[in-house]
Amino acid sequence: MSQIKIKIEAFGAVERQLPQDLEIICSLNSTITDVLAQVGQAYPAALAMIERCACAMGEDIISRQTELHLDSTLVLLSPVAGG
Repeated sequence: MSQIKIKIEAFGAVERQLPQDLEIICSLNSTITDVLAQVGQAYPAALAMIERCACAMGEDIISRQTELHLDSTLVLLSPVAGG
């Protein structure tokens, strides 16, 4: 089974809960949800924040159902309060 490497970049409150150079190895065609579940298992203190984060790749906000087909960087954006 092919595997891909997903680099996790976090911003905002969730950034303090995760290591700087976090990479997850997952199987080809894993979804964003699968990747986030792995991160949550490894870093349970961050789980509640991860569940509220927006996910992005490059400049685009993406769905958690998005399938991953190659090595990528997943950006986690904490919700921002205020106005």
